[in-house]
Amino acid sequence: MNDFLNRIILDNTIGDYLTVGLIILGMYLLKKYFSRPIAAAIIYLLRQIGRQVDRQAFIKLILAPLEYFIIVLTAVIALSSLHFPEVLKYNFYKTDTKTITDRIATALLIVSFFWLLLRMIDYLAFVIVKNNGNEAMQGEHQLIVFFKDFLKAMVSIAGLLTVIKFAFHYQIMDLLTGLGIVGVALALSARESLENLIASFIIFFDKPFVIGDTLKVQNITGTVEKIGFRSTRLRTTEKTYVSVPNKQMVDSIVDNLSLRTQRRADLKLELETATTAVQIQQLLDGMSEILRHPKIENRNIFLNDIVQQGYLVQTDYYTAPIPMDEFNALKQEVNLKVIQLMEDLEIEIAQLPQNTRP
Repeated sequence: MNDFLNRIILDNTIGDYLTVGLIILGMYLLKKYFSRPIAAAIIYLLRQIGRQVDRQAFIKLILAPLEYFIIVLTAVIALSSLHFPEVLKYNFYKTDTKTITDRIATALLIVSFFWLLLRMIDYLAFVIVKNNGNEAMQGEHQLIVFFKDFLKAMVSIAGLLTVIKFAFHYQIMDLLTGLGIVGVALALSARESLENLIASFIIFFDKPFVIGDTLKVQNITGTVEKIGFRSTRLRTTEKTYVSVPNKQMVDSIVDNLSLRTQRRADLKLELETATTAVQIQQLLDGMSEILRHPKIENRNIFLNDIVQQGYLVQTDYYTAPIPMDEFNALKQEVNLKVIQLMEDLEIEIAQLPQNTRP
């Protein structure tokens, strides 16, 4: 048995291969028994310093990358104890297969670590939003989402630079110097993108609108679904998805329909010249009674003008900012009652002159 375990294959004994394989397999099978105590310890420490922790969300977001990091770390340490087979060494331009293998292993370890960091950023953002879950904090919520994406982008760039530095042993300062020269040219060519980025900060701090608001901007009406680095995404009434550059959202006139204090409806009636003053007064009184509706807050009814074709009765009334479907239903109810009133009073709508009819 010892002779079998001491047999050398590719510069390593079978016993060494079995030991490394068992370590990696054991860690894979027992990863939950290692990762969950670590997660529990982190949760305990956060609670000790007075932080509210959502255990279920923590496990959902953090456990998988933590387990992956533990497995990769174990595999890298275990495999590093083996000798790289000489027969598999091939020289390439300024490198060889052993160096490439080491760099891939280092890169996987760094990527798994930064993946864990990105998930922790997601969890922290989730906790902050949950702890401030009231509607009054909606503006802060969109700011949290924005900075979460911004921080994740910075961490991703840091992860990429770390891989370049420690996995490929490239001098970061040389790279940054080169990027600085290129960056000037890119900044000039990407001026519009930079303007949109600055506009996004203006939106977040000035808060002319937040996610969930209904806006009208440049003949586009829709509900804000996301405010990003470059553009604001709107879901229109036609259910299309429109991206409007943030610079235009700042420079244009934006009508925030969600902040209206009332909804207005107009009703114009042009009556026949045969309509008597008594009928008109009865119509005005009857419409006044119709508009004494619990959902109607203000109303104006008056004989607005006398024209050649007849008499113009102007009506406008206001409701609270109720949902659009409810508002349309109210308008329909009022219109039907006005039609019934006109039928009862035998009042006719003025007819268009013969030469103006289509």
